Formats: sequence, structure tokens, C-alpha cells
Amino acid sequence: ALFTSSTGYTDPSTNLHYSNMFDAMLDALYSAMGSLGYNNIDIVVTETGWASAGDSNETGANIQNAQTYNSNLIKHIQLNQGTPLRPNNINQAYIFALFNEDLKPGPTSERNYGLFKPDMTPAYNVGEFQNGAPTPDKTKLWCVAKPDTNPEELKLTITYACSQGGADCRSIELNQPCYLPNTVHSHASFAMNSYFQKQGSHPWDCIFNKTEGAIVREDPSYGECVYHSP
Repeated sequence: ALFTSSTGYTDPSTNLHYSNMFDAMLDALYSAMGSLGYNNIDIVVTETGWASAGDSNETGANIQNAQTYNSNLIKHIQLNQGTPLRPNNINQAYIFALFNEDLKPGPTSERNYGLFKPDMTPAYNVGEFQNGAPTPDKTKLWCVAKPDTNPEELKLTITYACSQGGADCRSIELNQPCYLPNTVHSHASFAMNSYFQKQGSHPWDCIFNKTEGAIVREDPSYGECVYHSP
């Protein structure tokens, strides 16, 4: 659960090995969705964290476990290794929570998930955030259009990325290196990636209104067409 050293568990059905519960729970959900025919949906973990204090019967809620979990979670996400079932996915997660909610009802743990106290002082040594934001992983990533995206939505994405978005789209103009193949999908991929790199290559930079791109680790460049990279 804390991403610490463990012999882990091997799923007898898939023979996939898991060293932490985070990946195991993600893959359980991916597997369940897959059994219903939903195989191309990415999961974003919108809340995950650990309480730094709790009642006498909440033995796991303490500062050491909270610090260990959140620090190791950040390191795990920054590896960009996906899960055993989806190794090519880019995991995304949001830590719950930024501040302790001192007026929240319920067990003591409910009021102690924050990285900071209500007076903005640290709830504990939060490690990765002591000197600002976590150091980004230097692995090169690209944002491209998903193959099943509606072409009309991709046209709107190209228009936005190449105008208000500030993407450098000159390479997909007529007679330029990335003009061919002259398809909406190909041009959208280049424009989306240019915007993605310009904005800082964050996961949310690959989302355009109704269009969500795919973040990939394999360079989509081809021939003389070079996709921007970090």
C-alpha cells in the first residue's frame, strides 16, 4: 500500500506481478471495464492520499505513513511506467488533499489528509514540495490524436491549437514536411503535440475541450516530419 519493498502478488489469472496496491486497483478497474467492452478509456485517479493522524482505532493514520505514501506515490507516477496490465499508459493522479479540513465531521482521519494545516504551515515534512513543485521526469513524451476521435472535433482542435493555443503549425501547411499525409488525424496530431510541448507537457495539456489526445513515449516523427519534443 505504501510503495515500499514487498514480495508483491502474482495474479493467477493473468500471471501479472504487482508490487503495490495502487497498480493492482487500477488494473482491477481496467479489467472490469474491458469485460464490458470498454478497452480504450484511460483512468485518472482524482483522489488518493493518506491521513497523518487518526483516532485510536485508526492505527495506520500517522505522519510516517502519510509522508511515505505521498512521497512514493509521486515517485511512482513520475516513472511513467503505467501498470502491469497497461504498461504503455501514463498514470495520472491527484493527491488528496492540499489542506487539512479542520471543520470536517467524522473520524479524526477525515480532518488530516492535507499536506498543509489550515494556517498554511506544513502538516509534516512533505519532501518533494519543500523546494517548490516536484522535479518533472525527463522522459520524452508526445501528445497525438486518438484514432477513433471524431474528425469534426479534430478540426476544431487544429483551429484552436494553431491560433489561440499558440502552437507552431507551419510544418503542416502545403508543401511543408508534415503536410502529407493530408488527413485531419495526422494534422491534428502534429498541432496537438506542438501545443502540448509549448504548454509544458503536462497531462492536462493533451486535453482540448471535447478532444482528449493520447500521451505516448514513442516518437511519432516520420521521414522529414519532426514532432516537437522537450
